[in-house]
Amino acid sequence: MTSRNVTRVDLAQAVVEAVGLTRHEAVALSEQVLAEICDTLERGENVKLSGFGNFVVREKAERTGRNPKTGVEVPIEPRRVVTFTPSHKLKDRVNGDPVSA
Repeated sequence: MTSRNVTRVDLAQAVVEAVGLTRHEAVALSEQVLAEICDTLERGENVKLSGFGNFVVREKAERTGRNPKTGVEVPIEPRRVVTFTPSHKLKDRVNGDPVSA
């Protein structure tokens, strides 16, 4: 298994090849989609992409943590985190199930 990351440029190039937009238009489209997902999550709303998965914003309460090196307890501030849950279709595709792909 190779360890290769897909970048924004790679996504834009895939749009160019699949849809036939110019490279500039494909980059703008890719950026707009990612910006809309980020803006939606920033507002605390969830993002559902059918056949791909769900991005969910969760509120984490304040809690006490511990420095593993010194053992000193430190407060951990409340915060929001984003979690991703892949859809069953995506899980099946990743695992090579040809029926769901």
